[in-house]
Amino acid sequence: MLQEFKEFAMKGNVMDLAVAVIIGGAFGKIVTSLVDDLLMPVLGLLLGRINLSGFKYVIAPAGGDMAESALMYGSFVQSLIDFLIISFSIFLLVKLLSSFKKKKEVEEPPPAEEPSREEVLLTEIRDLLKDR
Repeated sequence: MLQEFKEFAMKGNVMDLAVAVIIGGAFGKIVTSLVDDLLMPVLGLLLGRINLSGFKYVIAPAGGDMAESALMYGSFVQSLIDFLIISFSIFLLVKLLSSFKKKKEVEEPPPAEEPSREEVLLTEIRDLLKDR
């Protein structure tokens, strides 16, 4: 069983997927920082110095030992903006990579096919008949 797992884990697709997950996680952190540290302050300034992450709907106010229960829809809006930016960036990256792939396919001419043995023989017979 251990040998089968090792063979599975070492397949090219699994390794590619692992690398993609790691890079995707790092990319997600970069985009989250972009949204939190650059876009949301500018968006808040444009909306009249509003901090969207602080938007919430209080269900039950804090009282005594109980903490406040609230729906944090401002954080949801920030996560939604994160998702839209990440998905758009990935779309652009895939589109760029596919355009490179298409250019490579166009640049490479198809390999020339060798004539079959029969075609070679028929060509030789034709040439001999032509010479007579």
